[in-house]
Amino acid sequence: LKGAQDSQFPPRLPACARRLAPGMAMRRRAGSMDAAFAPNKMQKSKLDFSKGSRKEKDLLGEREVPADAYFGVQTLRAIENYNITGILVRNFPEFIIAHAQVKKACAKANFKLGHLDIEKCEAICHACDELIDPQCEILGENRGALMRKEFLVDMIQGGAGTSTNMNANEVIANRALEHLGKQKGEYEFCHPNDDVNKGQSTNDAYPTAAKIATVLMHEDLMDAIRKLSEAFFAKGREFAGVVKMGRTQLQDAVPMTLGQEFHAYGTTVRYDLESVKNAINRFMITNLGGTAIGTGIAADPHFSQVVVQELRDVTNFPITLADDLIEASSSLGAMLFLSGILRRVAVKVSKICNDLRLL
Repeated sequence: LKGAQDSQFPPRLPACARRLAPGMAMRRRAGSMDAAFAPNKMQKSKLDFSKGSRKEKDLLGEREVPADAYFGVQTLRAIENYNITGILVRNFPEFIIAHAQVKKACAKANFKLGHLDIEKCEAICHACDELIDPQCEILGENRGALMRKEFLVDMIQGGAGTSTNMNANEVIANRALEHLGKQKGEYEFCHPNDDVNKGQSTNDAYPTAAKIATVLMHEDLMDAIRKLSEAFFAKGREFAGVVKMGRTQLQDAVPMTLGQEFHAYGTTVRYDLESVKNAINRFMITNLGGTAIGTGIAADPHFSQVVVQELRDVTNFPITLADDLIEASSSLGAMLFLSGILRRVAVKVSKICNDLRLL
């Protein structure tokens, strides 16, 4: 009976799957959304080997990488394993800038602590500077724009961002090798893990970069909210003498001016502006130096204190070290807090739009 029942009545999907299924079906029918992502899909067969290849090794074996590529074998494997959405890291320049800022701060900290020689430190910092500002020139050239294009990892990937972290490590290491007068892939002179990623783990470098990127990206949002609030206040002054009926539950209630209504809109949007500012302040706390789980294992005991000061100098943000690195490594409460505020902003703006329809 059980077999017959299973064959006639497919198992009921979980609630989350039932919610997703119609949207997924719509995408399959329409095709347009899939087509929009298709140009960014990056598979091994689409990599450019026209200039030859070089061999790189990792713990899984040896692979061929395009000879002129700044990425390496770890990025190559990530391209193959996580070809999921077609939305690549290179689509988010602020995220790349943030990773470069983290790597530069770490290189400077490792130099100060005696774990990186001056030549490697300067080469790594030069490579990071090119990623941070593709307009600046170092030794008469800048390949920052080209380097940014080689962040080919899908934004959705396994782990806690390991593939993105390694993509950054490899691109920076190979460009640093060029600054040292070496060839790409000659990692005995500057290694993605042992030098660029020294004293770090994906679990502290990646979330720190994500927080910095969020801070870099929020300025446009803040500007839009500020302008919206000012526009409502301006309309409040303009309509100060226009009398209308105030409503509750869509029923006429008591008189008010149209200016008062628009002034209220300006006030509520201004409150949201302050809320976003307060949320962004939480992004100034980092777990950098905590390495894998926050204990700081495999890093210099003084690394976290030194690197935070370097990160402040590189970013010009008032970044501080978390009081409890283990807690900070296991929690991204700042992201959740900001997400809730952004949802509130969207709901309140939607409510204002509906009110305007009823004027």
